[in-house]
Amino acid sequence: MASISGLFIYPIKSLGGIELDTVWVTDRGFEYDRRWMLVDAAGRFLTQREYPKMALLQVQLEGDQLLVYHKTKPAESFRIPMAAPPASPELIVQIWEDTVPAVSVMEAADHWFSRQLGMDCRLVYMPDSSRREVDPRYAANKEITSFSDAYPILLIGQASLNDMNTRLERPVPMNRFRPNLVVEGWAPYEEDWVGTFKAGTILFKAVKPCARCVLTTIDQDTAEKGKDPLATLAGYRTQQKKVVFGQNLLHNGQGYLQKGMELISS
Repeated sequence: MASISGLFIYPIKSLGGIELDTVWVTDRGFEYDRRWMLVDAAGRFLTQREYPKMALLQVQLEGDQLLVYHKTKPAESFRIPMAAPPASPELIVQIWEDTVPAVSVMEAADHWFSRQLGMDCRLVYMPDSSRREVDPRYAANKEITSFSDAYPILLIGQASLNDMNTRLERPVPMNRFRPNLVVEGWAPYEEDWVGTFKAGTILFKAVKPCARCVLTTIDQDTAEKGKDPLATLAGYRTQQKKVVFGQNLLHNGQGYLQKGMELISS
């Protein structure tokens, strides 16, 4: 029997994620997942790919706030209200090839993150009025996402990570791959051909393998880069000249997911 073994959100894109026992699934994906994002002075998105030290900034949920702190200096922290920022002039920000409306969160946050990263940056939020559609080549009904790379939910089977780790000199944790949904009870890489399945009241469809990048080579505790797991995956997990690991999901419906919930193939 396949069941949910991990549920993760990453409220601020490319910062440390949060594991939850229960999540609410919205039309954009998991609630609070990547609704905030850091951008540079030109409004372009920032990620660990170019700024590995972002890995050292951890996010926690504390009541109605996000607590962000530096992993090696926990006293360096900042609190951000989770409520949508007050209405303000919209900014146009860029994430990959998409340009979408966003709003600035607060000037104090901009100063704090700029100091942590050593560069001018701004924290922005995606309001409900901002709609970013997924790639129409894979969409079924003009599905939307937040500031994720491209799709609302990323799925990885625990057995896939376990198998990959048998091939590595130094095993890596799941946080290298930043999934939202982790499943146990499948064979290694069974998510490649799972198709559609249901969890609770929500129907999921795997639409595209997730192409992996150098972010997977960044140690999330130290921000140090290596060659693996990307180099090893390239030896046996390549499709159309891209290294793939995990599946991007679309979904139909809203509702709660919780750890231990059974997955039903459909």
